[in-house]
Amino acid sequence: MTPSQALDALAERHGILGSFVDLSGQERATGPDTKKALLRANGLSPDNDAAILDALRALEADEAARRFPRELVAAAGAPAPVALGPGDAWRLDFDGGAQTVQGTGPGDLRRAPLPPGMHALTVGSGAARERITLIAAPPAAPSIEALTGRARLWGLNAALYGLRSGRDAGLGDFEDLARLAEAAAAHGAGYLGLNPIHALGWSARDVISPYSPSHRGFLNPMHIAVDRIPGLEGSGKARALLAGAQIGLGPVKAAELVDYAGHRRQLAPLLEKLCALFRDEAADQARNSFAAFRGAGGRALDDFTLFEALSETHGPDWRAWPETLRRATGPGVGAARAELAGRMAFHAWLQWVCATQIGDVQTRAKRAGMPLGLYLDLAVGARRGGAETWCEGGAVAQGVSIGAPPDHLSPEGQNWDLAAYAPGKLAQGGYGAFRQVLRETMRHAGILRIDHVLGMNRSFWIPDDGSPGGYIRQPFKSLLAIIAIEADRARTAVIGEDLGLTPDGFRDQINAHGLYSYTVLQYEKDAEGRFRAPDALRAQSLACFGTHDTPTLRGFQIGRDIDWWRKLGWTDDDGAAAARETRRAEVAALLALGDGGADLVAPVHAALARSPAAMVSVQLDDLMGRAEAQNLPGTIDAHPNWRRRASMPVER
Repeated sequence: MTPSQALDALAERHGILGSFVDLSGQERATGPDTKKALLRANGLSPDNDAAILDALRALEADEAARRFPRELVAAAGAPAPVALGPGDAWRLDFDGGAQTVQGTGPGDLRRAPLPPGMHALTVGSGAARERITLIAAPPAAPSIEALTGRARLWGLNAALYGLRSGRDAGLGDFEDLARLAEAAAAHGAGYLGLNPIHALGWSARDVISPYSPSHRGFLNPMHIAVDRIPGLEGSGKARALLAGAQIGLGPVKAAELVDYAGHRRQLAPLLEKLCALFRDEAADQARNSFAAFRGAGGRALDDFTLFEALSETHGPDWRAWPETLRRATGPGVGAARAELAGRMAFHAWLQWVCATQIGDVQTRAKRAGMPLGLYLDLAVGARRGGAETWCEGGAVAQGVSIGAPPDHLSPEGQNWDLAAYAPGKLAQGGYGAFRQVLRETMRHAGILRIDHVLGMNRSFWIPDDGSPGGYIRQPFKSLLAIIAIEADRARTAVIGEDLGLTPDGFRDQINAHGLYSYTVLQYEKDAEGRFRAPDALRAQSLACFGTHDTPTLRGFQIGRDIDWWRKLGWTDDDGAAAARETRRAEVAALLALGDGGADLVAPVHAALARSPAAMVSVQLDDLMGRAEAQNLPGTIDAHPNWRRRASMPVER
């Protein structure tokens, strides 16, 4: 075997694709430098030909020595699909350590049906023992019909940060969200969708994008409704604190765009004071609820709050911290836990307030008649120096970022500077990091949208060393089974955002596992570039006109996105003129879906309503006739991304 063949074989064994087909239909080979970089990301050291060959031989020897696979996806309610011999002793440890059963031979194993969950089956005795991870899943994630008794629903999508009201603090908060849900429910909305509300990091003062979180398993305390703190409902001292804060909040509330820095300057010290007041005078019921929350949060909450406390001294990116603190199991971490116990309690209190308030939103939404309540969004990844990668460092791919090759969303390709989980490392940890994020996000969600669900089949990794990006296969079957397990437990419907370069059969696979696809009308065109007829849209999908990354209906009609391309120099006068000519034809085609009129809102939503799509989303920006988009991909400061506030308050 030549060195090149050994590298190819080792890369293949670790799921690195030898090539991929780009937007133009051209096959792009994955070069040796990229293969080595992606192998390093998976924890290998392919530094020379001998090391590569040794790694390959060790892998082959390990596989040859095993009788059973390391991992199996099984059907919940059925026995483990493992072919045991008559004398094989086995032990089955059920998910969560709740129960252990054991026996000898296949007959005993067949009498131990698997409940939903991830179970450990150990076969053999002494040195000959093999461990098999059994992922026992329901056949599919819950459907909206199973959850609500209705085959089709429509809902409202909004940006929480942009909500405004007479009582907010300059940034949309959970009370604003509850009132919007109640208003939408009164008009028949079945759900209220949001951009991600993950924790951005207490010390990450410059991060505002909801798609660049510090940890996806926790919430952003900047959305706390400070006038609705549990345990302080009747407190005169709390009212006095809030009254005093209103003076400083005046300019922040009056700002046309969200003033994140000004909001934080006022809110952070106010939350500190409210927490101190909670410690002094909160009722026993609230104290007990907080204590129970900390107990249930376990190590995951403990590690996250320690990260937040450490970040106050060392900054929001752990990669710049002292060496002894750069991982949750570092040698300096034990002493830090003891030293920072008070700050950890504060950050735990923030998360408890967030969880209590978002839980109240879901309760009020459903009580108002909204069958599914909140539709929450799971970002594709966390920041590479943030809390999630620090807490779950053993599962993270090193030296790479998640991104995307050129496609119709971004012809130049994209580097998102987000962390990737290494498939082998994630599996070795029992997929704990992935399960924790899913479980926490689903806890208060009737619907969960998984951003860039394509990354669960194959993800595009961009090496830090300058090598071209390449695709790596993910344990797709296992990840889909885990999604079904957690969705079934939470009674949550799941949408997979499947825009971009989609492998053949991918949508059929996710649909078969109960996930809904994501249909964006702006992109739904046939081979001749014509919009698809409404009845041709996918039934098992959520359909909408646009997203946070696309023009609003008004912006599309007047070509506001084309104006921005020209303003930023992304196209010249001729290109802009050609784009506007194309846009006029597109607008005419969309207007033709209706019964006349010069505005797109009615014909587009009528077309979506006539489609067979199980869910149809209406954007709050479109109801308000907004021309500007929430985000312009490819920009950071050149466009006011994630800062546009709603044009009317929730009271209206």
